[in-house]
Amino acid sequence: MKCLLIASESAEVLFYWTDLEFQQNIQDQYGASQEEGQGLPAFEDSISTLFAPIIISCSTMVDRHSDGYTSFTTENNHIYVLHQFDECLYIAVNGDGEEKEDDLRRKIYVMKKMIEVQFGMVTLSGNLLRRELRPQDTEQRARLWKHLQGLLETYSQLRENDQSFLVEAVERLIHPTLCEQCIEFLERRLVQQLNTSVERAGEEVLHAFILVHTKLLAFYSSRNASTLTTSDLLALIIIAQNMYPSDVDLDDPSPEDVESTSGSGPESFYTPEPSPTERDSSSSASPEPPVRGSTPVFEFVDPDIQMAEDSLHTLEISPPDPSTPRRVFLEVSLREGLYPMMPHSMYCLPLWPGITLVLLTKISTSRVAMSVYTFLEAFDKLEKHLKDGGSPAARGHLTIHDIRSKLDKFIKALGPSDIQFAQLQNVWTEFKNRAFARGGPGFNRDLIPWCKNMKTQLCGIYRQCFFTDSGLANTHRCLSRSLQERAQTMVQEKLMDWKDFLLVKCKRNITMVSYLEDFPGLIHFICVDRSSGQMIAPSLCITERATSELGKGPVAQYIKSKVWSLVSTTRRYLQKGYSTVTLRDGDFFFCYFLWFENETGYKLEAGDIPVLPDDSPPIGMLAWDYYSRKLLRYYSKNRQGEAVKCYELLTVHLGVIPTEIILQHCRQLASKLWEPSRNPLL
Repeated sequence: MKCLLIASESAEVLFYWTDLEFQQNIQDQYGASQEEGQGLPAFEDSISTLFAPIIISCSTMVDRHSDGYTSFTTENNHIYVLHQFDECLYIAVNGDGEEKEDDLRRKIYVMKKMIEVQFGMVTLSGNLLRRELRPQDTEQRARLWKHLQGLLETYSQLRENDQSFLVEAVERLIHPTLCEQCIEFLERRLVQQLNTSVERAGEEVLHAFILVHTKLLAFYSSRNASTLTTSDLLALIIIAQNMYPSDVDLDDPSPEDVESTSGSGPESFYTPEPSPTERDSSSSASPEPPVRGSTPVFEFVDPDIQMAEDSLHTLEISPPDPSTPRRVFLEVSLREGLYPMMPHSMYCLPLWPGITLVLLTKISTSRVAMSVYTFLEAFDKLEKHLKDGGSPAARGHLTIHDIRSKLDKFIKALGPSDIQFAQLQNVWTEFKNRAFARGGPGFNRDLIPWCKNMKTQLCGIYRQCFFTDSGLANTHRCLSRSLQERAQTMVQEKLMDWKDFLLVKCKRNITMVSYLEDFPGLIHFICVDRSSGQMIAPSLCITERATSELGKGPVAQYIKSKVWSLVSTTRRYLQKGYSTVTLRDGDFFFCYFLWFENETGYKLEAGDIPVLPDDSPPIGMLAWDYYSRKLLRYYSKNRQGEAVKCYELLTVHLGVIPTEIILQHCRQLASKLWEPSRNPLL
């Protein structure tokens, strides 16, 4: 019984996702209320009818009391979590007891993050976002909603089964030699050839990385590229997994494969099969490269319970061309400043099932997006100054004067032929007459609506340039199909001898075998470098046909559920300002530590941690980077000029181990995990 809804203030459905149980429940509820002879209502209408009282009540509370609902529980123990983002109301519901308020709030923020990656700065205008989330064309709407539903479904599956998405950090495959070779290959061959090709259509490859399921084998960024944030990288992994889902229930690896990847830790080696000769490569027995369009796509709707009246469920939707890149909007940090939601092209090229090459390119018109954000930021600051005191602060006043000539040049460069550009010109002219003209009103509160209007028009230009089929968006081209296939083939040839090993290694990346001798009684651990957004943990993949060192059956599943519960518990304590947690639960003893170090690895003195309100964004790095945006800034305010790193360690021990031994293990494990000679994170 799960649901997530996005609605406008007028109770118009902008997006929804439900599981089959929730969908069947609504069908039964509203089907029984229909008069005899009438058909079932469309599912979207039923959803709207169900949530309309809640949406209207929430809007009334905000209008009359400047306060709204954050969560409530009904008599049948259904939990509702609500959050208003500008003009869009997000509602997450759970009725089966599998999710708590924190889980639902995290789901809401993750959905908002994925929408920002999908639509960029259009999300800053409620009116434009409504138009994008609910297109007039029914087939286009169905395709968009199915894509967003798939992203949410993929995220939920990853969070339930993948430790990296549990703690929201990136996990790398630990194989120093192969990782180094792949990074060198991406830098000196792949990216260099792509960026010097005449078929790149003005695009420049900024980032290239290879995924084995959700784990990172190699990552390379060009020298003039901004650092890709952990939040954006996790979102891109979700997109890649949604496009080419991994089969988590692969055949069990052979004993030889298991021994080669986990038998004796650092002393284990894997010998690949010899590379095929030219004669073998050209023969008919050579493996055929996969076709991108041939990979099956998840179907999340059971046809047995489809409602014929619901046009969104009955339309036959053809999948998009896989060679066409996805437009994604990511954060860029340059010398000029921080620019969120900058447009990029994402190429997701499958090498083999479970192994994917991802390319991120800078498009030729990205400078337009940077200018739009600069102007949006200036008008937003001015609006806040006007609201605070009725007149702008000197800094805000100078900012508007400073961008006046720049905005004039920007509008002139765009060209006045398009209606959207003409509207921006008209609004900007009226703004200047009111703000700068002699005898005009000047900078006062009457200028606030015109600041809002300017921001809306700028978001409209952004949409015109990067979403529609006219304007600058129509002039954008992408890497040619032949260039994409060439890149795909190059990486396939590089990894041909390693592909089977990588799929096994992905499931047995790090195991407890190599740690049991030094740490007897240790069952599991997760260590996270929050400064780099990377994590290390023993494999914990428990499916019907694949096992971990914990074995199969209820015992392994029980320990896995305890690990997931421990992470949720520690986040609640961290939210309240605690950096150390120790818990005894039956036969197990759990520990959690958060600490800070400088660049030399010296542990810094523990300081106060900010206490967050209950309705704050969830602690993590996907939806909102709590560690860099909040925690590290708070801790570093008294350490100016000193680079501070943040680490987390979670451990699970047998309860019979003495407490002092457990604490000694934690100290030794924390120092041992990040040794370059043991687990280098290249």
